[in-house]
Amino acid sequence: MIRFVVIAIVVVAVWALLLKLIKDLKSANIDWTGVATIVGFIALAFWLRHVTGMG
Repeated sequence: MIRFVVIAIVVVAVWALLLKLIKDLKSANIDWTGVATIVGFIALAFWLRHVTGMG
């Protein structure tokens, strides 16, 4: 029973932090093209590692 209470508290805390992060990101002036490029290169690196087995 204690585990359920602890898990519920952690879920509520993560949800609150996620909502705060989304609110802060909406009000911030972020270069989304640069962010997408970085995420794309990281995804490409993981995909190439998976396909080739090197890296």
